Amino acid sequence: MQTQRSAPAARQHTAKKGSWTSGRWMLVLLALVCAAPVIASYLMYYVFKPAGGTSSYGALIDPQRPIPAQLTVTDEKGQSVSLKSLEGKWLMIIVNGSDCDEQCATRFYFMRQVRVLQSGERDRVVNVWLRTDDKPVSDVIKTAYPQPDTRMLVANEKDIAAWLPVDDGTKLTDHIFLVDPNGNLMERFPKNPDPKKINTDVAKLLKWSRIG
Repeated sequence: MQTQRSAPAARQHTAKKGSWTSGRWMLVLLALVCAAPVIASYLMYYVFKPAGGTSSYGALIDPQRPIPAQLTVTDEKGQSVSLKSLEGKWLMIIVNGSDCDEQCATRFYFMRQVRVLQSGERDRVVNVWLRTDDKPVSDVIKTAYPQPDTRMLVANEKDIAAWLPVDDGTKLTDHIFLVDPNGNLMERFPKNPDPKKINTDVAKLLKWSRIG
């Protein structure tokens, strides 16, 4: 009789244990499904490369360099904000003084064209000009590159240099940098870049990743 009375309790205990185990597996599966786009984009970009060479035009940054938590910038309204506040979008970044010479203007134009070529995905990309001084920006530049598609932020050049690495023999002002929506620096494009190849890199990343 004791065995018969304890049998339902044993079955109930087994059922509860099975439900708990099943619930845990469901949570794990849900987490994997949510993370899959991010994992896939990094695997495709960093691991699975086509035979014969690299899959990217820009230099891949490894290990990753997240936006420093202490890196603050002055926005267009004169307010001090953290650069990390821009996380959530793909960022194409240039660094230059506010005068924006011919080389700066050319890189700016390339970034705008690359963003436009993303068509329906363009809103996932924000172009960022990190200005190394607070001198006035020309009205021509402001009109050609309006907010919110382009951000013109003042930042300390030393702080920027501590985060953004450059090629040997080049300067910060020579490159276009690409940052992912998680705030990780992903690529550095070469001096005098080919905008068509930049577009190819950006288009592939937007296709493989649904973040941002």
